[in-house]
Amino acid sequence: MKIGVVRAGFATFVAVSLVLSAIVALAGRASAAQYSSIVIDAQTGQVLSEYNADSPNYPASLTKMMTLYLTFEALQHHQITLDTRLPVSAHAASMEPTKLNLVAGTTVAVHDLILGVVTQSANDAAVVLGEGLAGGSEAAFAERMTETARAMGMSRTNFANASGLPNPNNLTTARDLSTLARRLYIDFPQDYHYFATEDFTYHGVTYANHNHLMNSFAGMDGIKTGFIHASGFNLAASAVRNNRRLIGVVMGGVSAHARDMKMASLLNAAFDGRPSPDLLLAANQPKARPTTTTNRFTMHLLARNAVHTLATTLSPISRAEAATPVREPARWTIQVGAYRAHATAARAGTEARAHAPAAHGKPVVVVTTRSHHGAVYNARIIDLTPTEAHAACDTLHREHRACAVLGPTLKLAAAVKRPAA
Repeated sequence: MKIGVVRAGFATFVAVSLVLSAIVALAGRASAAQYSSIVIDAQTGQVLSEYNADSPNYPASLTKMMTLYLTFEALQHHQITLDTRLPVSAHAASMEPTKLNLVAGTTVAVHDLILGVVTQSANDAAVVLGEGLAGGSEAAFAERMTETARAMGMSRTNFANASGLPNPNNLTTARDLSTLARRLYIDFPQDYHYFATEDFTYHGVTYANHNHLMNSFAGMDGIKTGFIHASGFNLAASAVRNNRRLIGVVMGGVSAHARDMKMASLLNAAFDGRPSPDLLLAANQPKARPTTTTNRFTMHLLARNAVHTLATTLSPISRAEAATPVREPARWTIQVGAYRAHATAARAGTEARAHAPAAHGKPVVVVTTRSHHGAVYNARIIDLTPTEAHAACDTLHREHRACAVLGPTLKLAAAVKRPAA
């Protein structure tokens, strides 16, 4: 047998094995983080639909809704102002991405911290807020978060940190989170607009909101996404049509796209007065074991999302649901900034490449995306191996420069322009 044939066969075996492993791992995660949902009327609190709404799960970055609730409360009681500058501790600066890459020993305005949490889901910004509101102790702030939750009637919720980063003591339910989302709207109408922020620029870097339904679902104006591997993909969302506001929570989604599509279908049905799409799930769920059986919605999407999961689990940006869907293995990309001018993005990409030895000689491209506020130019370095991508971002992070590993991308959008090397 020819060596080339053996290598090709082995490569095929490895690829198939990896995909099958991803499917098995994803199935296991779906069982641990059971899919759940709820839709309520924001004005009355009436439950319009629910599925496994009291099933426990990890809130992930939906935790930050409580961090913001307590921040808005402090603003309302004049304990802080939007211009108050809070100190960045070494602990806060050490948080895992996604983050604003805040520097220990500096201070940041409350206004910027709020927007960093809303758009980038910045873990470092959330911890700075928590520490700043609790005398420098994130643990003390987490206790206050849990006390506030219980006072709201969130009886199945416990918070262990300000960010939602993995912690076994961070637990909640879809029903409890819908209560929190509603209270944010009811208690702080003057601050609720923050959740509709589409993008936020901090130190020359523009961060887009991770709630992609903001640009595609009629009436959507917030509020928060969340993901850790143990929880699956979570979303609390609010939309208003014909002067009627609904709030939905979806937890345990198998991908960001599947979660978003589920939320859209649930809200559309509720607005139209139609039966919830989750009624079919409830009808088909075995009554003897309602809390352990993986639902059909999850199983339907396992194979379709296996390659996507495999390609993005190592990427920090995948923790914020921002990874691009992947169909085939390919080279890796890093993003080093997003700017309002194409030339600025090109210069930033070239400068970042010069500071990251692992990216030397790699192409710099500018990818154009558009929002209601106009074009955003994303500076990226492409054609990297996984090792090179992570090494380059590690180097840039040590220099307090923005960098996110995007994972494999088969091809770039037609809007890509390559600056001169």
